[in-house]
Amino acid sequence: MKLFQARFDFIKNPRNGITEKKVILSGGNAVNVIALTTENEVILVRQYRFGTSTYTLELPGGLVDPDESPITAARREMEEETGFTTDEKLIPLGKIGQNPVFMESYVHHYLALNVRHTKQQMLDVGESIDVITMPIEELKSRWQKGEIEHPHSVNALLRFFNSSNYGK
Repeated sequence: MKLFQARFDFIKNPRNGITEKKVILSGGNAVNVIALTTENEVILVRQYRFGTSTYTLELPGGLVDPDESPITAARREMEEETGFTTDEKLIPLGKIGQNPVFMESYVHHYLALNVRHTKQQMLDVGESIDVITMPIEELKSRWQKGEIEHPHSVNALLRFFNSSNYGK
């Protein structure tokens, strides 16, 4: 699976006016979802990440397909990775640059309420994902202790725990 295209751009540095050759990774935007059940549990995924050679506990998510909106991708990724769905509207929690040092794409965060398990996982070839449900307060504690390491999940949880949607 090819995620990024590397290119070199000559960019004028706004701090000093010097034009520099910079590598830019061009790739699609991504999404992740804080999926809450009616029992106040969060749906998480555990999967192997080759970059760190570890299993990570993170929010379901993935790439936005060409000609797909981020909110549609969020609903699709939640369903494909976990089998959980909701009839309710997803709540946007904002976005963050994937790595603004050299990438031009964003991760969009969403909150899905009243999710329920209605389907089977529909994983891509090579994906192996364990679905885990966890009480929201346990997740908050593990997040605060640094046990949630994927930066996209860390940021989505930061936005959620500091929003008016937390604790409802």
